[in-house]
Amino acid sequence: MTTTAQPAPSSDTALSRPIALITGVGRSIGIGAGIARRLAASGWDIAFTYWTPYDRRMEWGVEAGAAEAIAKELAEAGARTAAIEADLTDPDAPARIFDEAEQRLGGPVTALVLSHAESVDSGLLDTTVEAFDRHFAVNSRASWLLIREYGLRFRSAPGTATGRIVALTSDHTVGNLPYGASKGALDRITLAAAHELAHLGVTANVVNPGPVDTGWMTDDLRESLVRGTPLGRLGTPRDTAHLVDFLCSPEGQWINGQLLKSNGGAAG
Repeated sequence: MTTTAQPAPSSDTALSRPIALITGVGRSIGIGAGIARRLAASGWDIAFTYWTPYDRRMEWGVEAGAAEAIAKELAEAGARTAAIEADLTDPDAPARIFDEAEQRLGGPVTALVLSHAESVDSGLLDTTVEAFDRHFAVNSRASWLLIREYGLRFRSAPGTATGRIVALTSDHTVGNLPYGASKGALDRITLAAAHELAHLGVTANVVNPGPVDTGWMTDDLRESLVRGTPLGRLGTPRDTAHLVDFLCSPEGQWINGQLLKSNGGAAG
């Protein structure tokens, strides 16, 4: 696991900013990066994770220098940042990620946003055991371990609900069995946290952003999805980021234990 830190100018205001830990921020056009930008603009310091070998396996490839560029952009918005490269198939990674975030940014994590994913298309008949296990290791087990680590460390003032967990999910299953099944498990883990961590002053919600084109769609798929969306366009990372920002805000504290769709009314 490697780290990159990009400090913002120090000030009393900067030191009082809450810290958000966002996973899956490996590409500048991704949903994770969009969430990081929105939270930084709303007054959060940002620790984020990425994993270059995953991008290298995917058709879009590695975006050279993405972590450094995103960290610099967040710093220009006033956030102290820590970029942490971490392999979430490693069960020991979550504790190390939290240690690094706390050491780099000088305080505890207030909001945990799970935006990472293993997502390789395959169906019932052609999914391999290796692929199935890797999807569950990243999308389900790592998410549980990150939430558990957060719950073990989080402290809030009595009677307040300041802690936030937001996980990004998907309802896609056909032709994408291990991804959809492991995301279904993620949903249940996160919704359990809404109840089991409530005594800590933590809310937990799941967000389904629907189809968001971050470079993986074909032209035909893009056109088909636009036709099936009442608002006549695809979702963007900013659309998802606005909802996550609200859920992490004081105004969002009464939303808890929910699976929310932010998809423009897309069919399916």
